Amino acid sequence: LGQIINLVENAQGSKAPIQKLADKIASIFVPVIIGIALITFLCWLFFGSDGINSALINFVAVLIIACPCALGLATPTALIVGTGIGAQKGILIKNAESLELAHKLDTIIFDKTGTITTGKFEVSSVEAMNNHKNDVIKFAASIGQKSEHPISKAIFNYAMDNKIEMNEPESFESLTGFGIKGIVNRGEVIVGNTSLMENSLVQMNEFVNVTNELSESGKTTIFVAINKQLAGIISVEDTIKKNAVEAIKTIKSLKLKTIMLTGDNQQAAKKIADKTGIDEFRAEVLPDDKIKIVSEYQEKGKIVGMVGDGINDAPALAKSNVGIAIGTGTDIAIESADIVLPGGDLNGVADLIKLSRLTLRTIKQNLFWAFIYNIIGVPLAAFGLLNPMVAALAMSLSSISVITNSLLLKKKRL
Repeated sequence: LGQIINLVENAQGSKAPIQKLADKIASIFVPVIIGIALITFLCWLFFGSDGINSALINFVAVLIIACPCALGLATPTALIVGTGIGAQKGILIKNAESLELAHKLDTIIFDKTGTITTGKFEVSSVEAMNNHKNDVIKFAASIGQKSEHPISKAIFNYAMDNKIEMNEPESFESLTGFGIKGIVNRGEVIVGNTSLMENSLVQMNEFVNVTNELSESGKTTIFVAINKQLAGIISVEDTIKKNAVEAIKTIKSLKLKTIMLTGDNQQAAKKIADKTGIDEFRAEVLPDDKIKIVSEYQEKGKIVGMVGDGINDAPALAKSNVGIAIGTGTDIAIESADIVLPGGDLNGVADLIKLSRLTLRTIKQNLFWAFIYNIIGVPLAAFGLLNPMVAALAMSLSSISVITNSLLLKKKRL
């Protein structure tokens, strides 16, 4: 809770690029107004009918009506309200720049496991080649108990549920993006994807039909080899988050392109993409490839948002224009991102973009109200048509109109 409070406070205290523009305008605006006020004073002093009195009154009127309070309030008030609404909606915005930039996004890249899907794999089937199915699970779970990967956990849980005895591995090695391997009962056990089997010189030709049949079902297939011989194939399934389809449909309705990245095979990736309605997908993606894919789209001129939850998503989250971390994921992913969705609801991505658009629209409206008073009021004051007291009232009204317009953000639906 303390971290959430700090995130919101830091975001509300940071400056968005559009605010820096307003500051730059104010730095030019103030000396120009002082110059106009001095010219007004000199003109009324030498050409006015009432000498010093009219000169001072009109000089003061120009300064009062042009006081840039509303200009200074235009951006921060909208940002404070915007980040506050975000926090209420379960969108933690770390800085004002990411809130502003979110409205420019045209491409959203999603990691699959734990982001679009629950990340809670379950073993759906076990195919044994020349071994007993329980032996396939036994060796895979024995080595998998040392791994933190969701698939390894699923196999381990399956072994526990079915009371399959496991052995302590004599050695263990994790091969990121490929699988795991180690020694169990003095035998070399390799558990992983097709690429790992090929790299390990495991013969799979005679099991091509079985492999193709499982792959076409859209399930994630894990191969188990013992002493370079394929022992079995374990199929695991990951369920799509209940709100993912609706969220991606909403994001697409905002005219954004959606892309999914996954280490799964083509068939499994296509099945998830078809179910969720995602525009494009990249299958068999290694962890290091994610940041390259983000860069690839950025080089095409796209403004990219990356949504992820895992350790291997962190570099891509940091590289993207707006990194969005699922709050149920790892600490490093959350730390690397600009936006955090604590509840893991993907609808927060669409809400963020809508909120950004509304906030930017409000800022532009505020800047309009801040300037319109000056554009109308300064000439009137300079020509002696505005009493200083009326000018003070108008100046106050400009600030009130800006604050009121910002507060009206709360009434707008995302």
